[in-house]
Amino acid sequence: MAEKFAFSLKRTDGRARTGVISTPRGEIRTPAFMPVGTAATVKAMMPESVAETGADILLGNTYHLMLRPTAERIAALGGLHRFMNWSKPILTDSGGFQVMSLAGLRKLTEEGVTFKSHIDGSRHKLTPERSMEIQRLLGSDIVMCFDECPALPADDAEVARAMRLSMRWAERSKEAFGDRPGHALFGIQQGGVTEELRAESAEALQAIGFDGYAVGGLAVGEGQEAMFGVLDYAPGQLPSDKPRYLMGVGKPDDIVGAVKRGIDMMDCVLPSRSGRTGQAFTRHGVVNIKNARHADDPRPLDEACRCPACRNYSRAYLHHVFRAGEMISGMLLTWHNLTYFQDIMQGMRDAISEGRFDAWEREFHAGRAEGDIAPL
Repeated sequence: MAEKFAFSLKRTDGRARTGVISTPRGEIRTPAFMPVGTAATVKAMMPESVAETGADILLGNTYHLMLRPTAERIAALGGLHRFMNWSKPILTDSGGFQVMSLAGLRKLTEEGVTFKSHIDGSRHKLTPERSMEIQRLLGSDIVMCFDECPALPADDAEVARAMRLSMRWAERSKEAFGDRPGHALFGIQQGGVTEELRAESAEALQAIGFDGYAVGGLAVGEGQEAMFGVLDYAPGQLPSDKPRYLMGVGKPDDIVGAVKRGIDMMDCVLPSRSGRTGQAFTRHGVVNIKNARHADDPRPLDEACRCPACRNYSRAYLHHVFRAGEMISGMLLTWHNLTYFQDIMQGMRDAISEGRFDAWEREFHAGRAEGDIAPL
């Protein structure tokens, strides 16, 4: 095990990169997809099952955990890793995004944000200093700066204001984070879809100095074309010797497009959320298991998949348990989706290592364009 946090780039193919992030709790192979364990659990999954899918790292959520069960309680119980029985690395977000999207009656000032809990209406204050304190109590391996993430579309003046406030908060986050060997602090680039503002943000972050850099403020309603437009230049504005993390992305083709443009890490609730609503991602596109066409189908969801849902159960069974509202439905489909996402990551890591990313990408898109297998 590494004693400190480090990133080594192994190989590039075009702008796509593969490497390894070393932490005292284990190695993270990049490009990496992080399943989201919002409230100290990846919904419908056991931690060992999540590890079996190929995940090297999970994401935990500062906002949700500070409200329930509280960071102080988790710290008293031995920290987030012990609390949720996950021994590998954990990245925690700063809480900024959830405050903007979930909390009621919030008030934003230079100091931070005061808001009402979406759970019980209690009042809370989140500042860069408090966000760092919560993430220290949780014991996460990778800590995110506290930032303001404005919803798009927003005018340039509003995006610039939010970005500059986030840069001042980044400085305060760094100071409050202090010296924590073995733990990393990532800065978050903001600036909407404006190249000049993104450049200004990247420059400010590098002047402060971080262990990794996130591209924030995307996947908030701007659409894939606009997102890829930003990713055509944003990763290149950040240091090439540090991990680059695209927050909150995304669908399989978003992930592949992001890696193609130089991104190393991603997270998204999509595989687990879709699993609970009867959607399965496969090499041949999306399958809605609720559809009647699956009711008598003895075939697996995806004959090439290694997950238990595909190895041991038929489409007919998956259709039945979803229709019957059985818990195993969400469990099996989430396991399948997370496995598929991790298989995409492994496929890209191998392709980049062997210098055949373009060919891999063409095959990936061609397979998904074929659509699902014909009904029986």
